[in-house]
Amino acid sequence: MKPLEKDITKNNRKSFFKDTIRRLLKNKGALIGLIILFIMIVLAIFANIISPFDPLDFNIKDRFIAPSSKYLLGTDNYGRDILSRAIFGARISLTVSLIVVLFTGFFGILIGIVAGYFPKVDSIIMRIMDTLMAFPSILLGITIVAVLGTSGFNAAIALGIVYTPRMARIVRGAVLQTKNCEYVNAAKALGANNYRILLRHILPNCLAPIIIQSSFIFAAAVLGEAALSFIGAGTPPPTPSWGNILSEGREFMRIAPWITIVPGIFIAVTVFAINIVGDSLRDLLDPRLRNII
Repeated sequence: MKPLEKDITKNNRKSFFKDTIRRLLKNKGALIGLIILFIMIVLAIFANIISPFDPLDFNIKDRFIAPSSKYLLGTDNYGRDILSRAIFGARISLTVSLIVVLFTGFFGILIGIVAGYFPKVDSIIMRIMDTLMAFPSILLGITIVAVLGTSGFNAAIALGIVYTPRMARIVRGAVLQTKNCEYVNAAKALGANNYRILLRHILPNCLAPIIIQSSFIFAAAVLGEAALSFIGAGTPPPTPSWGNILSEGREFMRIAPWITIVPGIFIAVTVFAINIVGDSLRDLLDPRLRNII
């Protein structure tokens, strides 16, 4: 490819993504979702500064205090501040979910590209992916955690393995659509090797479905991490995560419902925000919908 052609291609990609971001910010639903996500990320990053109390400090005298001026969202059975634990839980839950997205992004893209571009290994790889997808997500996650051991990082690896087949199938489909395009055939005719074709011509044109799928995996990972922690297969107590706060509060629903309501709201709001951003990205990046909105 000539330098001038390279510059034109880069400029076209930059203008496309700039236009996508501009249109995304004009979408009210997406803007609300981005604001919520920004708030959650700020809470996670600056939890040490924002939290009014240490989430691990026991204060038996203040156990089961309802939301008040001192404890805005109440306390649990050990007198720990629920707001502080929920804020620190955001750090754990979002970190685990981010690791899941990075894991599925790397391995899902790698597997999907290889399966879509090389027909000889396609059937073998995709049968393995189909086998993994045949198991219920939570059951497969519990099995992997049981093998690896209970921890937040192992829960992230388990969820990454669970969601990788979904990313791989999306990438494979995008590669199958792209690899027979004229510009790919032209690159082959000019003598470009497979490595260059995959990285310079096919992968950049598969970014839209990858970004969309990543957003939905992010939302699923938040729920998955909460589910694993809820049953004791994720982040172990006393380290707070939204799932284990829910689990600890289920025994006290009658006398202190705020223990479970608060992390439940955090989970619901975060997943809602990610989903509406993902839906907006799909509408903007899908060529079939781009001219409708």
